[in-house]
Amino acid sequence: MNSVEVLLVEDNAGDIVLTRQVLADCPTAVHLHIARDGEQALAMLGDPDFKPDLIILDLNLPRIPGNFVLKRYRETDVPVVVFSSCGSDAEIANVLSLGAREFVQKPTDLQSFIDAVNGIIERWGGHRSAAMNGL
Repeated sequence: MNSVEVLLVEDNAGDIVLTRQVLADCPTAVHLHIARDGEQALAMLGDPDFKPDLIILDLNLPRIPGNFVLKRYRETDVPVVVFSSCGSDAEIANVLSLGAREFVQKPTDLQSFIDAVNGIIERWGGHRSAAMNGL
């Protein structure tokens, strides 16, 4: 399988660095693209030549919040996983109703963060390639 194209929409530099390190050690080859705010994410997703296999979306973003990105981007064959520290029951229900495939609470300790990112890739990283191969 080719590498998994992942768009990480995240404004926290520490979370970006940590996610990049986790994915570098991932058994699945991952090519990580970064959008640091909702506006940049929508611009990238509007490019017809950019086809991510997975979008990992934070909700607390500058310029355009993650909920709005989710409303505007409803590409059904690309799973969107919300990975955010805010996570009331109402917020989780809202993002799932907007089309997110999963909500993952962003952990505060290192090992849980590593496990969460690896879990997202395991569950959703091969989604499009599996569908294209009829699996």
